[in-house]
Amino acid sequence: MKTTYLLLFLASCSAFAASQDDLFLEARDAFQRGDIARLDERASKLDDDYALTPYVRYWQLRSRLADTPAGDVGSFLARHENSLVADRLRADWLRQLARNSDWPGFLREYPKLGTADTELACFASQARMARGESGILSQARPLWFTAQVLPESCLPIFKAMFDKQILTPEDSWSRVRLALENGSLTGARMLLVYLPAGERPDTKALESISKRPQRYLDKTPLLLNTRGQRELAIYALYKMAESWPGIAADRLSQIADKLPEEEREYAWAQIASVASRNLHPDALAWFRNAGNGMNDRQLSWYGRAALRAGNWNETLAAVEALSSTERLRPQWRYWRARALAALGRPAEANVLLAPLSNEFNFYGQLAAEDLGTSISSAPQTYHPSGDEVDAVSADLGIRRALALYQAGLRYEGALEWQWSIKDFDDKQLLSAAVLAVRNDWYERAIETAERTVMLHDFSLRYPAPYRKLVQDYAQQVGLDEAWIYGLVRQESRFVHTARSSAGASGLMQLMPATARWVAKRLGLNGHHRTLTEAVDTNIGLGTYYLRQVLDSVDNHVVLASAGYNAGPRRARDWAASRPLEGAIYIETIPFAETREYVKKVMNNTLYYARLFHQTDLSLRNRLGVVPAKSTQNN
Repeated sequence: MKTTYLLLFLASCSAFAASQDDLFLEARDAFQRGDIARLDERASKLDDDYALTPYVRYWQLRSRLADTPAGDVGSFLARHENSLVADRLRADWLRQLARNSDWPGFLREYPKLGTADTELACFASQARMARGESGILSQARPLWFTAQVLPESCLPIFKAMFDKQILTPEDSWSRVRLALENGSLTGARMLLVYLPAGERPDTKALESISKRPQRYLDKTPLLLNTRGQRELAIYALYKMAESWPGIAADRLSQIADKLPEEEREYAWAQIASVASRNLHPDALAWFRNAGNGMNDRQLSWYGRAALRAGNWNETLAAVEALSSTERLRPQWRYWRARALAALGRPAEANVLLAPLSNEFNFYGQLAAEDLGTSISSAPQTYHPSGDEVDAVSADLGIRRALALYQAGLRYEGALEWQWSIKDFDDKQLLSAAVLAVRNDWYERAIETAERTVMLHDFSLRYPAPYRKLVQDYAQQVGLDEAWIYGLVRQESRFVHTARSSAGASGLMQLMPATARWVAKRLGLNGHHRTLTEAVDTNIGLGTYYLRQVLDSVDNHVVLASAGYNAGPRRARDWAASRPLEGAIYIETIPFAETREYVKKVMNNTLYYARLFHQTDLSLRNRLGVVPAKSTQNN
């Protein structure tokens, strides 16, 4: 009888939860549609103890924020202190205070904001400027130097900085260049108003150059009298170099003596950077014309061109010229060390390699191997207790995150989760990761476990769901299961419903055309897109395709990893005219996305190899040597 009552009680609880979830989703829909009456009606039926009720109360307040008394806002913020939903309301309230020019109220509330926000940061500068604070404009100066289009709240600050000459015309040109380098023609056009009237490039000319740079450079005579005219010519050379770097270099040589030194060197750096990304053999020579004023983006490609050419002197020079921030990135610490070692300075190299070898990234593994250690010496695992996991599961933010996830709002749940764990210690992070695995929320488990500093559990960083299924398919097609898992982890974080903006779907992120092609090869009749997301089907199709990619690149795992992401033909084309160390091939991949993808896949693979008790735990062995292009099958 007691068992019967218990089952009835649990059933009623489940039905109640489902009903509350439905009301929540209906309230969310009403809020998004601006149907305040329906929002209020659904909100009235929600229980105060329901995990997601604070979101609905927040939507109600936000819908009426302009007419809401400050006391009501303050009460909500106090009740839900240190929560994501409170931080969101605080951000909305700050925008309302800014619209009302209530700068004293803004400055009282702004320090409590937990999320970085450029728009609000600029409002804060406006508020401090209104209060007459000295030095605020100089402090805000770094905001200017970005390729991104900034919010309107920043415009009064920039105007004041130009009025006070804290920003100069040269600063304007720097940002215009940043925008053009990042392909933001719209951003560049918006910045032209900050240039002196006599130097502003013609907007129509900019647009024309972006489409037909050669036509502009063929003008007779090519005007180079003003700064604006010369910057247009440099931009045209840059755009031409994207397709014809050799011709662009010839054109620059013809006009070089008509350009001031800084502009001439910048033009050479631009052409050389594009050429390096295109793996052009003359890129390194063109970099030598660029002088010492290159920015970090240009220096990075200078370093890659030197690496590809096997020129360790220039590799070292490029890395050491990087800004202090950029030079501390793992790849540049590693290649600086390699250059020092190659130049007969091993003691200096080891000083860089030693701390890097303690990091769990791609370059950390290479550094450890260079020093004679390996992944087998990974730190001791810590397993949280049941009580530790229970304590984290009681956290209100974690409860809200799981409720959002279970309601099908994966993205919103992830935001709540990230907010909730931001101040967790290592034990709490590992406990949260365990909880995520228990709920099949693998991407949260991975990203949470990766945050630990002293205590680690690599089985949480590298989960292996669907193990028997993957093993079976790996054996069928003759692939290393550690490599498959390394790739899947990077492709989807084990989200079987994942779908990219390009249309790839499932665990192995198969494009529709690829899935259809493989299904046809395997004789799977009646295949349609929805089947691709099914775990069994996706792994079956994906491993078969991965085998085909591997076969097409002479069984080279690095090339196959690159080919899976960017296409086998590109992967083969990125090889050099001479054999390349696998790590150098990876570092010089032209596409940033693919470059980082391959690094992570290979690093993942090594950790899975360890977890699966494989014997070869050498990353360098797995990277191997990429053969010269002429010796590869086409």
